[in-house]
Amino acid sequence: MGYFDNAIMWLEQIGVADVLVPFFLVFAIVFAVFQKTRMLGDPKKVKNLNIVISLLLGLAVVIPHVTGRYPIQYDVVDIMNKALPQVSLLIVAVIMILLLIGLFGGEANWVTGPFAGLIAVVAFVLVIYIFGAAANLWEYIWWLDWLKNSDTQALIVVLLVFGLITYFIVREPKETKGEGMLKGISEFFRRPGE
Repeated sequence: MGYFDNAIMWLEQIGVADVLVPFFLVFAIVFAVFQKTRMLGDPKKVKNLNIVISLLLGLAVVIPHVTGRYPIQYDVVDIMNKALPQVSLLIVAVIMILLLIGLFGGEANWVTGPFAGLIAVVAFVLVIYIFGAAANLWEYIWWLDWLKNSDTQALIVVLLVFGLITYFIVREPKETKGEGMLKGISEFFRRPGE
């Protein structure tokens, strides 16, 4: 093993994956939601309150894991540690699809396009499935057993990727004024109304 392998093993041994990463992840997400949604009021006025509540929720996730108070199968930290790598893989796959679309001159304007709702629903279902599988919620649903086969999962992903690529290659392109892939990507990530 190399130096970095040993360093990662040391970080695992001192509890970075079991304590620090889940705590900071929950803290950051909850704090961002409070700041963005203005749930408790003007973010500038209630920033300290947002920090305290985010801190408490982060600790509320980590402390029962460390003390062993979660039921064995439903430990939130274990579920997060199982599901987040797969969600990250899904994000990387989406970015690779965007790169391939841009390589062939397509524009990924799904936010305002006809497939915006469908893509949002598919992404939501995939994330729910990943977290449900990490929590073993689907083991009692017998008619989904065929999805547990890794060959079937790979086939579904390959078919979806090739279907999307084929659609963007074959469809009739709109007239553009010399705008390249970066313009299309910036349009994709622009909020409506900007």
